[in-house]
Amino acid sequence: MAQPKHHSVETAIDEAVDVCAERAFAFLEELVREPSLPGAEQGAEDILAAELERIGMAVERVPFPEAIEHDAAAGVGPGPYDGRTIVVGRLGRDRGRRLLLNGHLDVVPAGEERLWSSPPFAPSIRDGWMVGRGAGDMKAGLAMGTLAIEALLAAAPGREPPMTLVGAIEEEQSGNGTLASIRAGVVGDAAILLEPTDLELLVAGIGVLWFEVEVFAEAGHALGAGPAMGALTIALRVIEELRRVESELNMLGGRERHALNVGTLTAGEWQSSIPSAARLGCRLGFPRGMAVDEAMRRVRVAVDRAAGAEPAFAAPRVRFNGFRAEGYELPADDPLVAALGAAHRSAHGRTPAVVTTAGTTDARFYRNQLGIPALCYGPRVENMHAADERVELASIVAGARTLARFLHAWGEGS
Repeated sequence: MAQPKHHSVETAIDEAVDVCAERAFAFLEELVREPSLPGAEQGAEDILAAELERIGMAVERVPFPEAIEHDAAAGVGPGPYDGRTIVVGRLGRDRGRRLLLNGHLDVVPAGEERLWSSPPFAPSIRDGWMVGRGAGDMKAGLAMGTLAIEALLAAAPGREPPMTLVGAIEEEQSGNGTLASIRAGVVGDAAILLEPTDLELLVAGIGVLWFEVEVFAEAGHALGAGPAMGALTIALRVIEELRRVESELNMLGGRERHALNVGTLTAGEWQSSIPSAARLGCRLGFPRGMAVDEAMRRVRVAVDRAAGAEPAFAAPRVRFNGFRAEGYELPADDPLVAALGAAHRSAHGRTPAVVTTAGTTDARFYRNQLGIPALCYGPRVENMHAADERVELASIVAGARTLARFLHAWGEGS
């Protein structure tokens, strides 16, 4: 009598991933249909909670700890935290090492919808890519994570790795969702953040600071206008001085560029009046190892320098909002890097690249506040924060094959 074939766990995982992939894509579509802008994440949280329960996780809605916005590591969020929660799913026994998976549900605004080829919150699939705001950054990572968990539980029934999945909010603005989960006791021994990385291992980010600048000038009728444009002239001079800060920061060295982005600029109230006030919304990268307070000091000095070139009228105002993010890094030889790299190699036959970013991720909280190893690994995306943001669906499947192998090895070693 012929003996039945014994499939390896890896083969069983790959087969289960293929079987469950369409459900993961449908879950992603549901998430993308929810315009989960900061402060409006409830609908996306409900969808994630239902999916985690469906695949067999115990789900909890963790409230924000009181006064989280005053935490020394917090950024400045969009508003009150009363009634807002973080979705947390748990699997496996309580003893032994616990792995954290983390993905955020919030998205940035869609921007000018006329630049999109289809409505930003009506996901569409074209040539193997899903298009929609948040499809890439980073709801696709959550689809990859749930696909990996569901496939592993099907391929190795009864072997539940001790792990927790955190559905964070406010990653795009402050990071206070992940920080709040940590302060509420949602902790572990290592963390993988499901950010889009093109299936590479992202191990470090720089510091990031958000701020708004408001400047003032004497104004009047447009009849008195000349080469100077009132407050708009001062605002442009502020930008020049901030560009000087950007250059100084880049001269300090480092692998990444420390960029200034002027995301918003408004001035004046009337086309036939010289602007009396102008407002800038900026984001500045700064080196790992530099304190947030030092980056703030450099911004204040630059603004004062720009305003000082104009006749005194009213002092400029600088308000630090959003990110106050310290840089972070996980050494490339950390065992977590090696273990996830080995899982990727098992799934795809090659070792993934180890990279850094000129931005930040919520991995900084796990590195800086908890001191545990943390890195990012996720699908291939294009046009993040731009029109026609999209994710390659095949990369969700590929990433799930890697992650399921890693979860299996984690469970065996716990």
